[in-house]
Amino acid sequence: MSQIPKNVAEFLAAHGLAALEFEPGSTPTAETAAARIGVPVGQIAKSMLFKGKDGTFRLVVAAGDKRVNSSLLKKAAGCKHRMATHDETLAATGFRPGGVCPFGLAGRGVEILLDTSLDEYATIYPAAGTDATGVPMSPTRLVEVTGGVRVQVTGGGE
Repeated sequence: MSQIPKNVAEFLAAHGLAALEFEPGSTPTAETAAARIGVPVGQIAKSMLFKGKDGTFRLVVAAGDKRVNSSLLKKAAGCKHRMATHDETLAATGFRPGGVCPFGLAGRGVEILLDTSLDEYATIYPAAGTDATGVPMSPTRLVEVTGGVRVQVTGGGE
């Protein structure tokens, strides 16, 4: 039986997407997901929730081997940010850390920022609302289905 939340399953089905599912708790990090799927860590599209000084939650989706640069995030969003807490993440997205995804967030007031690091790969794997899922898709398709804003928030900002 699928562990994917109903809203995410409906979102994926509506967009012709399907998730890979693994044993519960088996892929909570980009490294474990990459090992399980058999791809480089960068192909795992990790989703991290930040809370801006303006009170807005922003979900940054980036290649699994990259780190968010706080200066670039501030430049892209217009204010300083901090990582959201476990409780804030659950309340804002409906997902627990490790399973946060950019699907099914409509109406939650969460801005989706898609880092350009995802473009290094033809296929990426964002989670599907649990820590044991991955949705194979192209970075372009991720932009299309989420309406996320493309930004550069990883790297040195060159």
